[in-house]
Amino acid sequence: MSKKENRNILVIDETLREGMQYHGVMFSLEQRKKILKFQDILGVDICQAGYPSAHEFEQNTVERLASYAKKNKLLTRVAAMGRAVLWDAKILLSCKIKDLHFHIHIKNELSENELETTFESLHRTIAYIKQQEPDAKISIAMLDIGKSDPIILDRCVNALNHPDIDILSLPDTSGMMAPNQVFEKISHLSSLATHSKISIHCHNDLGMASANTIMGILGGGSVLEACALGIGERNGLADLFTTAKHLKDQGFNMRLNTDDIQIFKKYYTYVDSIVHEQTGTHLLTPNTPFFGDAVKTHVAGTHAGGEYGLVLEEKFYLNVLCGNHLVKKFLAHNKIDCPESLLDKLTKGIKGRSVRLNKAVSKSDIIDLIHSLRN
Repeated sequence: MSKKENRNILVIDETLREGMQYHGVMFSLEQRKKILKFQDILGVDICQAGYPSAHEFEQNTVERLASYAKKNKLLTRVAAMGRAVLWDAKILLSCKIKDLHFHIHIKNELSENELETTFESLHRTIAYIKQQEPDAKISIAMLDIGKSDPIILDRCVNALNHPDIDILSLPDTSGMMAPNQVFEKISHLSSLATHSKISIHCHNDLGMASANTIMGILGGGSVLEACALGIGERNGLADLFTTAKHLKDQGFNMRLNTDDIQIFKKYYTYVDSIVHEQTGTHLLTPNTPFFGDAVKTHVAGTHAGGEYGLVLEEKFYLNVLCGNHLVKKFLAHNKIDCPESLLDKLTKGIKGRSVRLNKAVSKSDIIDLIHSLRN
């Protein structure tokens, strides 16, 4: 089976590690445990739990989180991120985890000799890890496909196409790519990586992260990197729920249970509460896809379907753009009695009043209009 035919997707939730790069948010051990528990219930394969080489606190927290997962027999595996150097590898191994994720920044101006030296150092680090922990699962993130020279990218993927590298992450770290560009690049690079799964990690600087991630999977990726509410560095990453749902709707298989909407809502609400407490702002807003209530607010009657999303109650706002159909929906929703014979005049009255007020008309305004029409 070729990479493009592979329909099985591994899900890495990076809410904890990337989330601590969002406006300086900090997750305590207890908060991380609760987030990991949400991930386990939902069927996340790997939790990227932190960056141990940054500080002793991170090292200790990741180790304790791994111990918590083992003690409670969680199926979600705990992973950590570090630089692709021996020093960081030793710290990650000390956390007693088997999923070790590394990043390496290959500059376009490196000479062939410098590239060779970089790859030799990396392979020595990988060999050391395997010697210390034969069952280690190693991921290497190569920064970044949006800015890297195509020749350098090919050279790197060929050099890192190694049986001991389980996952090769090809991130659009700068968030500058469009979906078609991601598809074309991943299609080509995945054909070079015969040993490793290709992982897709897209930033949201231009609002394309979820779309880019989907196209990366369609191009040959088999590992999805995403976060709750898309939380992450700068403008964040792909959103875990919506990205996974789109892929599952297109026939991809994953453990992540996108049908468990209520648990997802609790997960997202919990992460949002931490963000709001520490930053004063919300990630979960009325405009949040699927989970925000704006999905069921209507002004134009042709849009008033309201099938997609979690919110149960539709809301209608009547201004100069409304028509008879939406007015009827508003009346029924608010249990306002109005003869059918007055509907045309009522709609015209609503339009006119909204123009005079320069805003949507209120329920009391409409009751007043109906009363005046009847008299």
